[in-house]
Amino acid sequence: MRRPVRGHYHEAPAAARLRRAVEEGMPVVVPGVCLQELLSGVRTTQQFARLASLMAPYPVLVATRADHVAAARIANACRGAGIAVGTVDALIAAITAQHRARLLTTDSDFQRIALHCAVALEPY
Repeated sequence: MRRPVRGHYHEAPAAARLRRAVEEGMPVVVPGVCLQELLSGVRTTQQFARLASLMAPYPVLVATRADHVAAARIANACRGAGIAVGTVDALIAAITAQHRARLLTTDSDFQRIALHCAVALEPY
């Protein structure tokens, strides 16, 4: 993700971390629901095609029954602690935790979710 800053493009910290991970040969996978969220957020068909093309090399993790059960447990644990968690965020956390992966996200909700489950966040 690059944003114009005074006529120059600035790489967002999370995007820079992702780029470094790819350059370092770290395995990068995408939960299917994250791919859907990314593609649902674009404004034009050209942006959609470009983003779909950029994401094509990365394997997609499809949620299993166990992931959905784990997501429900995460949502219930968070709700019990007074934290509102959306269904999709709970599923993303569950998929990440079930695969013992690290989640690279700019969504600060995951910092609160991580207090109540085994999801590991990737710093950037």
